[in-house]
Amino acid sequence: MGRGGRGGAGPRRDSRRNGLRGRGQDGSRASHGRDRQGRGPHPKGGRRRGGAPRDVICGRRAVAEALAAGVPLRQAYLQARAAGDVAELRGVVDELEARGVPVEEVPLERLDQLTDRGNHQGIAVAAAPFGYASLADVVRAAGAGDALVVVLDHVTDEGNFGAIVRSCEVMGAAGVVVAKSRAARVGVGAYKTSAGAVLHLPIAQVPNVASAVDALKEAGFWCVAATEHAEQPCWDAALDGRVAVVMGSEGSGVSRLVLERCDDACLIPQRGRVESLNVAQAASVLCYEWARRTWGGAES
Repeated sequence: MGRGGRGGAGPRRDSRRNGLRGRGQDGSRASHGRDRQGRGPHPKGGRRRGGAPRDVICGRRAVAEALAAGVPLRQAYLQARAAGDVAELRGVVDELEARGVPVEEVPLERLDQLTDRGNHQGIAVAAAPFGYASLADVVRAAGAGDALVVVLDHVTDEGNFGAIVRSCEVMGAAGVVVAKSRAARVGVGAYKTSAGAVLHLPIAQVPNVASAVDALKEAGFWCVAATEHAEQPCWDAALDGRVAVVMGSEGSGVSRLVLERCDDACLIPQRGRVESLNVAQAASVLCYEWARRTWGGAES
């Protein structure tokens, strides 16, 4: 067990809330803009802004990418007589059938309706709903000893979200905690950037991130926020043992309320001229720092 490591809900470390001033960022030196032009999740409800259902993926390439990423699919819709006309489409249909995805031939009008007249190229698929875990599931997966949980305070970019989940899975984290609203969800982008890691560790959706931090503290986790306003670098922070690392959103960082609930805070020192690491890169650095200390060189 690393320095300060502990099992279960053992003795709490002395609180060292270094730099809990204002709204933080991703743990590196400077603030940064929103990734990918600040695009957040789709509005609440079952449809995108354009009107198509949020779980429908349309277009030959997009469907092929969903298959390659391992996205669970519940139904495929094929424009009547289209498969026989296009060899590329026939290959996609063969793959869908091989995976047991029901394929229904529908008129062009029906396909246009399903995709809000998007560029469906004769095919669309409906993704199966992702099975989110509960916070209790994440705590159970952590067991009673050393464990890492990563909490995302309204990270909105699905690509960043997927990349964070991938780092968490590779470094042996027990799970990831995300907000139910105003946050990225597990969709095609997350399946792709996580390389399928979203299928291999529990991802809990919670209605209130600050309350989730409180619950993790009750379960014996030392909660450390990544913020540019911290006074100590990550290598001086208590990032070993039973730890929950809290990462903030791309634009405004960890919220004030969540910062106040955390036991500690740290930043990732930086010497270069680029504004900062993005939230996915910063999360990878902190996951590795936890693994380096907690594993103690016993694993490779």
